[in-house]
Amino acid sequence: MRHLVKEVGLGDRIVVESAGTGDWHVGGARDRRSRAVGAARGIPLEGEAQQFTRPDFNRFDHVLAMDRANRDELLRLARDDRDRAKVRLLRSFDPVAPPDAEVPDPYYGGPRGFEEVFDICERACRGLLEHLQRDHGA
Repeated sequence: MRHLVKEVGLGDRIVVESAGTGDWHVGGARDRRSRAVGAARGIPLEGEAQQFTRPDFNRFDHVLAMDRANRDELLRLARDDRDRAKVRLLRSFDPVAPPDAEVPDPYYGGPRGFEEVFDICERACRGLLEHLQRDHGA
């Protein structure tokens, strides 16, 4: 998403962060296979893992989950209806995804798992960017 935002010149208007709902990877780098797929496509995947916390709802207009378990955890963390309204599945922005579709876990997808997940995420992020430009004037 950061790469797409930068490509269209909206890096000064759209802030993108990534965080998990658990703390077991905090401070660690992205999976080497994920970084390799990004590098092969000219998209650097940098940063350290961090954990989403309740105060993060104050910082973001959209809080996106890769799967239903993480969405449900984010909804549990939400303090009120306003926070809950910010939570959606990433694939809700994927024009070819069925309703309530999840991003599959690439760790179990064999050698192509990370490539396929990258394609899914890129398609959903393009849909999200279109949404932000159309509905929010970004």
